[in-house]
Amino acid sequence: MLTTLLRDSRALSVLAVPLILTQLAQVALTTTDTVMMGLLGTTELAAGGLAIVIFNQIRTMGVGLVTSVGNQIAAAAARAEQAADNTESTVSTDIAPESASSAQDDVRNIVRASLAVATLAGLVGALAMIAVGHALTWLGQEADVVVLTQKMLYALAPGLLPCLWFQAVRQFTVGMRRPQALLQITLASIAVNAGLNWVFIHGTFGLPRLGLTGIGIATTTVHLLSFLALYTAAKKDTALAPLLALDITRTDPAVLKRLLGLGIPIALTYGSEAGFFSVTALMAGSFGPDALAAHTAVNQLVYIVFQVAVGLSHAASINVSRELELGNHEAARRIKNTALACAAAVMACVGVLYLAIPRLVLAPFLETGSDRALTIATHLLVVTAFLQFFDCAQNIGVGLLRGLHDTKSGFRITVIGYWIVGLPVAGLLAYALDLDTVGIWLGLLTGLAATAILLLRRYNTALTAAAQPLTTATA
Repeated sequence: MLTTLLRDSRALSVLAVPLILTQLAQVALTTTDTVMMGLLGTTELAAGGLAIVIFNQIRTMGVGLVTSVGNQIAAAAARAEQAADNTESTVSTDIAPESASSAQDDVRNIVRASLAVATLAGLVGALAMIAVGHALTWLGQEADVVVLTQKMLYALAPGLLPCLWFQAVRQFTVGMRRPQALLQITLASIAVNAGLNWVFIHGTFGLPRLGLTGIGIATTTVHLLSFLALYTAAKKDTALAPLLALDITRTDPAVLKRLLGLGIPIALTYGSEAGFFSVTALMAGSFGPDALAAHTAVNQLVYIVFQVAVGLSHAASINVSRELELGNHEAARRIKNTALACAAAVMACVGVLYLAIPRLVLAPFLETGSDRALTIATHLLVVTAFLQFFDCAQNIGVGLLRGLHDTKSGFRITVIGYWIVGLPVAGLLAYALDLDTVGIWLGLLTGLAATAILLLRRYNTALTAAAQPLTTATA
């Protein structure tokens, strides 16, 4: 069994490691932003953190709309490979080449549809982001924080469009199992982001000092440059370039409908999770700037480590889609165990650091903040050390179900876990039992645990049902 686990781990890591490193590089962008916000002051960190929460809420739902693209392309690519193999093994070559060509056309149609969806989501999302910023005064946030948050949201909103274009092309490259350029581009964007942050914040080279707003402008610029770089890299890849169709006016309505049918539940699932964290950020803000700053810092740490789960989830999801297309149901079952084991090992190592050296872990975010914010954040890290296991497990569960093309179950389960279980527990512990921010995070832990258990249980059931026709046919 150990030998099988090691073999499966190596197979999963071929796709997961580049994705994890890419995710960690991407989160370095917001980490850099958060660190620089902290250097500006506690109020700026609270306002900037709130702006990022709102941006991530809307961005995450937009990303959800195109996330199934990777699974759809992986399945189409597997069909093309099978057709190519049939070409070599069959005497009659009239049918197989036509099948391969049809699979390639499927990929092109999926790419067009994903870019069309990304464009619409980017435009609508930008407007929604600004509207939410103007509603903050009604949500219990302090006036000074609201003014700064609104300014940053105006700077971030234009970047949503290239951000989602990037995600659409990214899913294309991942589905084709060629994600290598992602890491190089994202690593370069970290340096560019840091440099632009410094220039716009401090007004170097004769530019005006923009402070917090400058961070938003830098982020928008980086999103645009990243998309252009990824598109250029894909056009230079001989395997990807012929399939990268950008003419969204030729989008196949049937493909668009299928993509939205899968993507909307994913967007709602991602939105449900992001909304859960967004509401808890507003709850933390009700306890004052110090509590919100502590919440922002710890949430950023969770977000960093969460990228391991995101990479594993995407890799597992793509591999499940591929194995099912090839009829390998037992391999699809082992993928779940492999992904969870890898995630648990990483979370255990990180949890030890949180418990052993909490102040050192928090120093980059709260070194110039108040002592109260640092104390609150230290207490939150204790909860986070355990919360991370469930956070990773539930994200992997969503990815596994997506690999089965079951996106509706994920949404239903997250609504139950986050909103029916987690949020009421957070409110009860934070307000009724006076645990304040710690109570909020205990509620987060409870909601994530419930969600993880339900998702993984659903995957086992759905996979068994998917394998049943094959078992019956074999019998």
